[in-house]
Parts: sequence; C-alpha cells; structure tokens
Amino acid sequence: MTKLRPYLYSENAQEQANFYVEALGGEIISLQTYGEMPGADPEMKDSILHLVLQAAGLLFYMADAGPIERGNGMDLTLEFETEEEAEDAFRRLSQDGIVMMPFERMFWGSMFGRVQDKYGVRWQIATQPGH
Repeated sequence: MTKLRPYLYSENAQEQANFYVEALGGEIISLQTYGEMPGADPEMKDSILHLVLQAAGLLFYMADAGPIERGNGMDLTLEFETEEEAEDAFRRLSQDGIVMMPFERMFWGSMFGRVQDKYGVRWQIATQPGH
C-alpha cells in the first residue's frame, strides 16, 4: 500500500513542527540535525536535516531549507470525523494566519474552510459529508 507523506521545507522546522503539535495534536517522533551528518558544515550543525511529525493521525516530514517560497498550486486537506475536531484544527491553524474561506457548512453537506497558516502552508479543513 502506498502512503503519501507531505514533506514540508521550513525556515525553522522545529518551531513550525511545535506549532502543528499544538494546532493538530500529536508529537515529534524523531529529529536529526545536519550536525549528525558526516562532514557537515559547522554553521548548519543545529539546523534540522529531517524531522518526523505525527499530527492529526498522519505523518509529516519536515526539514530546514530557508528561505522558503511557497506556491499556490496545492493545499493540504485534512478531513475530520467530527465538526468539533475540524473546527478546532481550523481555529488553531488560523492563528496568525490568513483565513481564505471561513469554516462553514457547504452546499454539498460538509463543513469546510481554507486557511493559510503563519508559515505559508495552505490547508483545507473539512468534515465528511453529512457531519
């Protein structure tokens, strides 16, 4: 079975991962710095080479790679089982971000909203139709 793992490049992966732990619930599973890599540049020793984040029941990978230039051709969509979970995630991801579309009931029956978080990542937060 193939699994999709979003890989987010960041100007500060540790800070951004901590934000997602708070916003979506979860934990940082592992973290490796460039300093652990043989022959690493001493100026990069504390930068994140690879971070594994478990949040909202999913795995995300992250790394420091600033400065970051985000495109607008993709959103990350999280579909929750309950309206309460979805609304909470939307509210937390919206903190210091931009609400692109308010979280509300759509004509197809789902609760849905779009937000760009304070790190420039675009999210669609939804419930399953009828929830």
